[in-house]
Order: sequence, then structure tokens, then C-alpha cells
Amino acid sequence: MIRRALYPGTFDPVHYGHLDLMRRAALIFDELVIGVYEHRRPSKSVLFSVDERRQMIEEALAHMNGQEHNISTVPFSGLTVDLAQELGIPVIVRGLRVFSDFEFEFRFALANRRIAPAVESVNLITREEHTFLSSTTVREIASLGGDVSSMVPPNVAEALYQRYQELDESHSLRQSPPLRD
Repeated sequence: MIRRALYPGTFDPVHYGHLDLMRRAALIFDELVIGVYEHRRPSKSVLFSVDERRQMIEEALAHMNGQEHNISTVPFSGLTVDLAQELGIPVIVRGLRVFSDFEFEFRFALANRRIAPAVESVNLITREEHTFLSSTTVREIASLGGDVSSMVPPNVAEALYQRYQELDESHSLRQSPPLRD
């Protein structure tokens, strides 16, 4: 029997904590599908499109020393358990960094079990060096020109800096010069 798992997330952007969980889950399961969530409602804004996020993940995974053969990415919207059932994947993998993550993931695992009893949730605890990492933290530091090279792969750092430069340029173009007499 092939053991398959789904690791869902926004990954906006993917960081070393995510990649570490992907690597570890890929060692546990025969196939790991990375579900990249496509936000279609304005409740959560994203910096990168779903295609850009998938590309960043795939580029970062290309350096996994041969493990990437059992990892694929798919875009999705809607409920994670619906995607798992649609793909015939019986396990959802999530990461835990701090205690507050446990409470959040615990509630979602129970809700998912209520909706799809055949889909199990498995949580992997992050490595100590990644406990502070979140996509929000990475975006905030990069938006202010800080160094994120220890938090994300080079392709992701480059994409972040480029996007914030584009946003800064478009913002300055929208601001008209003050009127003078």
C-alpha cells in the first residue's frame, strides 16, 4: 500500500520551516502532495499568486538531494479535507511551532474529522531553529529591507525583494507630486 499525505498551506512565502517539514514528511510517506491554497476571498491577502508560490516551492525542493521525486504541488481552494478526499489522500500533515499552534491545529483536526472521518491529521513538531519562523515574519522583515537569507531559500528571497521593490515603485507612481502655484 502506498502511503500518501497532503501538506496544505498558503506558503506566502515558503520558508525553511515549511521546507524542513516537507523533507521530513517526504521521508515518512511514499508520496507527499503540497496543497498550495488559492485565496479567492479577500479575508486573507497574499503577496504572491498561487502559481508563483508553487514555482518557488518547486525550485526550493529541487535541491533536496533526490527526495523531490515523491513530492508534488497542487493549487486548491475550499476545504482541505475536500482536496484530500478528491485526491484519495488519507492523511493531512501540519506543523507545530509553538503551543498556540497546537490549539489551532487541534480544533481544525477535530473539525476535519467531523467532516471527513476517514482523513487523519498528523502533526510534526518543527525543529528548534525554525520556531520563530512564519511567512508573516518573513514578509515583514523583507518589506522593510531586512535580510531574510537565513529564513528562506535564495530564490524566495530574490522574489520577495523584487516584489517589494515593484510595490514601492508602483506606490510612488500613484502618489502625485504636490501642487505648486
